[in-house]
Amino acid sequence: ERVFISKLTSFLSICQILPAQQCACPDSCHCAWDTATVLCSDAGLREIPEGIPPETVSLHLERNYIRNIPESAFSNLVRLRDLYLSHNRIDSLASGALQHLGPELRLLDLSHNQLRHVSKEEFGSTRAKTRLYHNPWHCDCTLQELMETLNLEWEDPGSLGEHAGQPLVKLLDSGVNFCSLQRKTTDVAMLVTMFVWFFMVIVYVVYYVRQNQAEARRHLEYLKSLPSPRKTPTETDTLSTGF
Repeated sequence: ERVFISKLTSFLSICQILPAQQCACPDSCHCAWDTATVLCSDAGLREIPEGIPPETVSLHLERNYIRNIPESAFSNLVRLRDLYLSHNRIDSLASGALQHLGPELRLLDLSHNQLRHVSKEEFGSTRAKTRLYHNPWHCDCTLQELMETLNLEWEDPGSLGEHAGQPLVKLLDSGVNFCSLQRKTTDVAMLVTMFVWFFMVIVYVVYYVRQNQAEARRHLEYLKSLPSPRKTPTETDTLSTGF
């Protein structure tokens, strides 16, 4: 608490020293200077607003129409502790979009969005409590590796595919290994590809042999159809005729 009060005091003092425009609240947002909180909820936003004060401790962006998080969206918010992005339309995170958030981040809420594929690179090394439920996740090895590195706050997230509608945490706890399933799927695909290739080779060889046989038969019939060469008279035949 002392650390928080110290940061809040620092925030207020900086805003008193800096020009007013540098501590101005972003458009469509409300800033509570006494708690270093920026409220941009239900503001009809389609992107992360610019001009968020760098000393912001709590940022509320829930219930908007934001679709993606660019890499530099939070690059100057090193003191941020709570980031609320739930109930948007976020379907992609730029690589390293959350890496700029400092180690003081304690809550990251990305629930109720449209995320399907994310990797460890997007989240960096954050250890904040993370909410990812109610996203249409595609359950694969990449997602499992991400879940194993994050400090997750679980609810029942939906998913697409074979395990659609099942809580992901229960699937992982039950021993389902999406990485091994992916390897098995890859092996099956390779076997099918090899079988198809082998079948095509056999078909080509059979076709080639039959074509050669047909050509050989036509050539033989052509040779048979040619007239026999006439026998030319020899010298012996001429002498015998004279006697």
